[in-house]
Amino acid sequence: MGHATDALDAGGSTGDAEGSRKDPEGSTGSSERAVGSPRVRLVRLFTTQVLRGQAQVTFLPNAVTGALFSAALFAAGWEYGVYGLLGTAVGTATARLLGVDRERVSTGLEGFNACLTALCFAVFLGAEQVSTALLAVTGCVVVTVVTAAVVRLLGVWGLPSLTLPYCLLATAVTIAAPGFGRLWHTGQGLAALPLAASGTTAVEPAELARGFLAGFAQIFFMPQWYVGALLLLGLLVAGPRTAAVACLGNAVGVATAWGLGAPAARIADGTMGYNAVLVALALCGVFLPARAATLVYALVGAAAATALGPAVSALFAPSGGHAFTWPFVLTTFVFLAGAKSFPRLTGSGDGD
Repeated sequence: MGHATDALDAGGSTGDAEGSRKDPEGSTGSSERAVGSPRVRLVRLFTTQVLRGQAQVTFLPNAVTGALFSAALFAAGWEYGVYGLLGTAVGTATARLLGVDRERVSTGLEGFNACLTALCFAVFLGAEQVSTALLAVTGCVVVTVVTAAVVRLLGVWGLPSLTLPYCLLATAVTIAAPGFGRLWHTGQGLAALPLAASGTTAVEPAELARGFLAGFAQIFFMPQWYVGALLLLGLLVAGPRTAAVACLGNAVGVATAWGLGAPAARIADGTMGYNAVLVALALCGVFLPARAATLVYALVGAAAATALGPAVSALFAPSGGHAFTWPFVLTTFVFLAGAKSFPRLTGSGDGD
């Protein structure tokens, strides 16, 4: 596929979702015309691209949203804020050096997979380890190459790459890490047979509220409710409709998990909601137009991704892997492919 498909890859939109494609600064290239010396302009441009890269984790090429996301990571721990920023910067810089399409770099599409890769290594391999930092830098370079390959391969079917590059690399590294003494510092490996759900399924109102906010935070591996509150603020800055879709997706994820009898602890820590948030955003206003029919479709997808989560966790458990955002990726692929057969969802048929 050509440039148009690539531009849609993880942040482009076939609809006109409020705030989800446009930076408050104006066009995506507005910062490139900033006044000042060439060096100052270059620093400002690169900083904007990095912040947009962080925001693109939720499909938003919005530097202000990216700054709030970065603040949320620093609130979780200074080391996570540093890994997130530097990871995005390394991915963006690598793409620039390799001559990746300028629009993809400018809108942050070359930064978000690197951001998640760096954070993944920090969380699962130990942020304080020198080996983790070196691996994170290397991983952010490699994930840029993986992104290029995935974009080209999935372009044949007109599908976006989403967070598939990060999922592939993160899964491979976390499974392999226990086999390398200089990477693994936590003792025994994580490989285990999947176990049946245990623990109470009764959720207290306070746990429900914490779980709702933590559902946003878990997109970046963080369990703290206040991190989720800052991330939600970033979505609200991008646009009330964007925040509303994310909240509805999260609510459907939590309700689905509770209805199916998920342990209350998993609902309270947000791990049952984050995939639903991403699916809802992707299917209503990003890759499909924002309309009533696609909202319903997106919320069905959010419920499906929530149900798929434990299945993916069980699948990777024997090898010590993690679910990451695989439920979001797989669900979105299926629903986007299916949407091509439904004109009312793509906007090519009769109105609602």
